[in-house]
Amino acid sequence: MYEDGEKGLIVTDERLMMGLNGDEAVAYAIKQVEPDVVAAYPITPQTIIVERFSEYVANGLVKTDFVSVESEHSALSSCIGAEAAGARAFTATAANGLALMWEMTFIASSLRLPIVMAVANRALSGPINIHNDHSDAMGARDSGWIQIWCENSQEVYDACIEAWRIGEHTNVQLPVMINLDGFTLSHTMENVFTLPDDVVKNFVRDRRFIKVKGHLGESELRLDPGTPITMGPFDLQDFYFEHKLQQVEAMRRALEAIPEVDAEYEALSGRGYRLIHPYMVDDAELVIVGLGSTMGTASYVVEKLREKGVKAGLVKIRVFRPFPKDELVKTLRSIPVVGVLDRAISFGAPNGPLCEEVKTAFYEEKDRPLIANFIHGLGGRDTSPSMIEGMFHRLMKIKSRGRVDQLIEYVGVRE
Repeated sequence: MYEDGEKGLIVTDERLMMGLNGDEAVAYAIKQVEPDVVAAYPITPQTIIVERFSEYVANGLVKTDFVSVESEHSALSSCIGAEAAGARAFTATAANGLALMWEMTFIASSLRLPIVMAVANRALSGPINIHNDHSDAMGARDSGWIQIWCENSQEVYDACIEAWRIGEHTNVQLPVMINLDGFTLSHTMENVFTLPDDVVKNFVRDRRFIKVKGHLGESELRLDPGTPITMGPFDLQDFYFEHKLQQVEAMRRALEAIPEVDAEYEALSGRGYRLIHPYMVDDAELVIVGLGSTMGTASYVVEKLREKGVKAGLVKIRVFRPFPKDELVKTLRSIPVVGVLDRAISFGAPNGPLCEEVKTAFYEEKDRPLIANFIHGLGGRDTSPSMIEGMFHRLMKIKSRGRVDQLIEYVGVRE
């Protein structure tokens, strides 16, 4: 280990340890990837990402074309055009910005364009709130994007490198959304181990294209005057259904491609990622399932409960789309009681969006846990260790009664 010439940086085994907040971790990873186009519009708490990246552009550290557009709709539209022409494109947004992109999120996935987008998750609501919950990305869960959820800034950095290989995998060819909790991660500095620029570029490699049959024979799926193809044509009853099933199949294949990329990245970085991350689950009787930064707090609570003799555990879901049904069922099948944490409300639904997925995964299973749903942390409200411990105590009561009497519990809300 030695100190680097730049103040505050430490190099360990060819890895540079940097103090970065989540937004800066995104910007630094994207700088190392050096995509052809970055198009973005500022919105809290994402703005730091494109501010930092624009500095890299202005200082000549990347050759990326930075497009400062008039809205988030235009940002994703620009990325769609760039990717369709064969370039690599990146954008970032949050909350209302993602909502303004709504139309284009479906177009990006339907055209099979592996755009990478970071979302600094923020409440999408009125009255306006700029703090964290998961309502923005959960609203986009059926738009056809792969979704990766991060617990800390190290995961953010790593996901922003892996995302290109995942989305551009020739069996996948889908856009990828990287989710980091607004302010909790986006504005909080942590130690982040980064890789050398050349290592990142060698890992990401050149963009790969699938082959399609066009008017002049077989060609790559990109706009090229030499071999013209039509992208995004009018798609009526005779083909639309079939095209949607191609997206379904691509999502299914992503469940196989993501572990491939994870394994290769682990060999490179020493950091291993999975579709889901179980913790102290093997002998557990009470398990909490959730997404994002809250799972770091939950792991602390699990350790404290274990010291008291409580057989607690947790499962952090890293990849929400495609949903890792088989891995989750295998991990939780023998657990008596499971509590699912949702940081978003699905209005009018019997449960929150993550809980509905978990319950659906177990519907056909003979052996399945009792499943409770906890809505927490809306609009950035803190979810403290004591609140999570309280959730485990409620799971204990459910276990003793042998039934779930209340479909949803709202944790930390005033009466």
